[in-house]
Amino acid sequence: MAKEYETVIGLEVHVELATKTKIFCGCSTAFGGAPNTHTCPVCTGMPGSLPVLNKKVLEYAVAVGLATNCDITRYSKFDRKNYFYPDNPQNYQISQLYLPICRNGHVDIDTAGGKKQIRIHEIHMEEDAGKLIHDEWNDTSLVDYNRSGVPLIEIVSEPDMRSADEVIAYLEKLRMTIQYLGASDCKLNEGSMRADVNLSVREVGSQKLGTRTEMKNINSFKAIQHAIEGERQRQIEELEEGREVIQETRRWDDNKESSRPMRSKEDAQDYRYFPDPDLTPIVISDEFLAKIKSQEPEMQDAKIARYQKEFDLPEYDAQIITSVKKMADFFEDTVALGANPKKVSNWLMGETMRLQKEKGMDQDQIPFSPENLASLIALTEDGSINSSVAKEVFEQVFADDVDPKQYVEEHGLKSMNDEGALRGIVEEKIAANPKAVEDYRGGKKKAIGAIVGQVMKETKGKADPGTVNKLIKEILG
Repeated sequence: MAKEYETVIGLEVHVELATKTKIFCGCSTAFGGAPNTHTCPVCTGMPGSLPVLNKKVLEYAVAVGLATNCDITRYSKFDRKNYFYPDNPQNYQISQLYLPICRNGHVDIDTAGGKKQIRIHEIHMEEDAGKLIHDEWNDTSLVDYNRSGVPLIEIVSEPDMRSADEVIAYLEKLRMTIQYLGASDCKLNEGSMRADVNLSVREVGSQKLGTRTEMKNINSFKAIQHAIEGERQRQIEELEEGREVIQETRRWDDNKESSRPMRSKEDAQDYRYFPDPDLTPIVISDEFLAKIKSQEPEMQDAKIARYQKEFDLPEYDAQIITSVKKMADFFEDTVALGANPKKVSNWLMGETMRLQKEKGMDQDQIPFSPENLASLIALTEDGSINSSVAKEVFEQVFADDVDPKQYVEEHGLKSMNDEGALRGIVEEKIAANPKAVEDYRGGKKKAIGAIVGQVMKETKGKADPGTVNKLIKEILG
């Protein structure tokens, strides 16, 4: 009988914080920039330079800790993690091993089997390393220190996840929480959120953990899913063939759909950690903690409940709209201008998300103003334009943020609601379609669709379909 295996997964998630300057110096954290231009003696590790903690980093770290139900360490310190690598200018990284800023937290995720709690072992603050650029033409490696010293928090989970789906649900929950706090944009494609996947397999029913491997810095949900499935299969094959799984760090290659060994997995003692002598301990006061708590925004779960109660939105709509904070803010701003909440939700979930997907944009990229969406909705509600014209106008609003009212006027798109003007066209189309008239009078009520279509074509889509239907029925008795 074939053995059944269970996958055991824990994550180390690195998040670049949204500060304007680095963790221990005043250099810019802006993404991009010419290589080695966002640097100074501190973040390039020059002898004699002294680090000073950026207070905003501490505020963000504590805010994320509180939002993920962590205990906040009231007395914490920085430590030096010693290793030699070309992108690490001091030959050590300033991190937190002994007294991390947050401990013992959890987040709840939705799984196929219902709610599940994923425990967070700790969250610690640290500095990012620089970036190596490998030039294959010249067979050289170049180093860019712009990223060196960019502030990170590392969120270390317990090995509580059992599938790629649970991992993605956990990452999405973390990303959304951190985005709501404004602590990071969590853009995986820019490296501001990266995940290391620690994975082992064991026989179903076994309490003993298998030997784990770590896959580093995977920066898309799709790649993470593939990496988990690929590594699970590889480890099962090793065990089935009687070999041992080696504890090591592996690199996932998304193009080849496989991983390869990088180095044997280090333990904490290999890094020779010791308290950083240049940085003073951090003491968190009651006042500081109370201030951070008071600044916490309304989070997604609270918004979902409020949108259902206050705006009478279906739960599904509320979940989609609030899954990205910028979309939730946009929704609220548009409703505050007097637009019908359900109609705002329909435009955001329908045409907006369709065009975002078509143009390869993220959900938080909304290129038009709440004022112009509210104006478009008002034009449809007062009958100035019909739904097909509204979609045409919306494409222009999305592309160039045009004023819908002005655009409708300039392009002569106002609906023809005047029954007197429409009656002649309707009578002409009825006369031209005797078969449809006969079918309608014979009980096939849908037969008038052909006449409606021809009236709409004649009026270039500007006739109000409701008025056209009413006139046809009236004339045909």
